[in-house]
Amino acid sequence: MGILERSDAGAVARLTMNAPERLNALSDEMLAALQTEFDALRDDRTIRAVVLSGSGKAFCAGHDLKQMTAGRQSEDGGKAYFQDLFSRCAQMMLTIQSLPQPVIAQVHGIATAAGCQLVATCDLAVAAETTRFGVNGVNIGLFCSTPMVALSRNIPRKQAFEMLTTGDFITAERAAELGLINRAVPEMLLEHEAQSLAEQLAEKLGSAVKIGKEAFYQQLDMPIEQAYAHTGEVMAQNMMHRDTEEGISAFIEKRTPNWEQ
Repeated sequence: MGILERSDAGAVARLTMNAPERLNALSDEMLAALQTEFDALRDDRTIRAVVLSGSGKAFCAGHDLKQMTAGRQSEDGGKAYFQDLFSRCAQMMLTIQSLPQPVIAQVHGIATAAGCQLVATCDLAVAAETTRFGVNGVNIGLFCSTPMVALSRNIPRKQAFEMLTTGDFITAERAAELGLINRAVPEMLLEHEAQSLAEQLAEKLGSAVKIGKEAFYQQLDMPIEQAYAHTGEVMAQNMMHRDTEEGISAFIEKRTPNWEQ
C-alpha cells in the first residue's frame, strides 16, 4: 500500500493518508502524494466531492519533525529546506481550496500543528467526539505561524491566539463551537457521517458548486461592497448555464432536473 490511498465510490473520492507509524505526518513524501492527487482531482469531472482521512490512531500530527531535524545537516543549517518545505505545504493547502470539489476532512485521534491546519483548510470537517485539536508547536519552541493562517480564518482571533500561544488542545465539542469543524459525532459513526455528507454534496450540480466554491473564497477577502458586486456578476454568469435554467424549470414544474453535468 502507498503512503496515500485513493478509493472512489460513485462521485465521491476518498483519500486516506497511510503512514500510521508516523501519525500521518506531513512528510516530504506525504506532501508530494497529496499534491499529486489533488492536482489530478482538479480535472476529474467524475468526482464531485472528496473525503480526506487518516489511517491508524490519528488524523495527522503535523510536519515530520525527524525529517525536519535531518534537514539541518545542510551548510545553511536547513534554512533553504525549511523555506521550501513550508512553501510546498502552503501550495498543497491552497490547492485544496482551489479545487472545484468540496473537500471534507474526516478527523479522529489528534489533528495537531500542520494537521490542524489541514482540517482548517478543508472546506468542511466532521470529527469523532474523542478527537483533540491543537497548534502546539510553541511547546517545543516553534510557533505555528503557517497553521495560524488557516486557523485564524476559521475561528475567532482571541481563541486562535490562545491556542497558538498556550499550545493547549481543545476537544471536538469545543472545535465545533468555535467553527473549526462542522460537527462532532460518535467515533463509530464518523466514516458514515463524512461519507453521507460527501454523497449529499455530490448530488448537487457540479458546475454550480464549482462556481460557488471559487466565489466563496474570493469574496471573503473583499470589502462588502466589492463582494456584492463580484458575487452578483458570478450569479449572473451562473444563470446563463443550461443546467441552471433546467434546474429552475424543474423546480417550477415540480419535477427532477435533467442535468447534463
